Amino acid sequence: MKATPDTLTVSVWRGAESGGSFESFEVPNFESQTILDIVAWIQQNSDPTLTYRYACRVGMCGSCAMMVNGVPRWTCRTHVQKVVQDNRVEIAPLRNLPVIKDLATDMDPFFDKWIAAEGLHHPTKSRHDPIEQINPESAARVEAASGIECINCSVCYAACDTVANNPDYLGPAALQRAWTVYNDSKDAGRQQVLDAVSGVGGCHNCHSQGSCAVHCPNDLNPMKAIAGLKRATATSFFRKGSRT
Repeated sequence: MKATPDTLTVSVWRGAESGGSFESFEVPNFESQTILDIVAWIQQNSDPTLTYRYACRVGMCGSCAMMVNGVPRWTCRTHVQKVVQDNRVEIAPLRNLPVIKDLATDMDPFFDKWIAAEGLHHPTKSRHDPIEQINPESAARVEAASGIECINCSVCYAACDTVANNPDYLGPAALQRAWTVYNDSKDAGRQQVLDAVSGVGGCHNCHSQGSCAVHCPNDLNPMKAIAGLKRATATSFFRKGSRT
């Protein structure tokens, strides 16, 4: 087995979005460490002012997502030896989001687009009504459930070139959530969803490049959901036209 060097050279983005640069650190090269381990080591041993975000450390919350060698990843699940290149690693904040400081981004634009896409529940009943029984094997429920494991990590948003070139684009996660809501038989806002995602920045802006599906850590397929919204909005448009 070939011996590995004792240290890694890690370039980390420092500063805010306007007026920042990469700073290099020499970090011990351990066999099974993750990218998040490296970031934590730098803060604890080299520079306590390094700012970043994490929570669970076990791949459940998604809050540790960063750009690693130009690719959006959950850093707690990314082992160094799988991404290291010439004994170097580059770590930066998620793309397509404002940088607060260093590796921490402002998630407000991401969540604002969830609201803009009507990716929220529109109730059909009150808490006083009996609970509606849903067939888990129905086509609509299966379609809704296909995106339910999204944990809002914004990896797909950072991976999306359409977002990078069109700030108004709602993005893969918001549109996938809209598709989930649209297919939920308990939701009363189906037309609201279609109206929200068919306008400026909506689903028809997607170029179907597929980066969202390629990089989703939970193996979801936002592109499939967006294709469903495209079909549904087109159908709704022609139905409205036939009634006028």
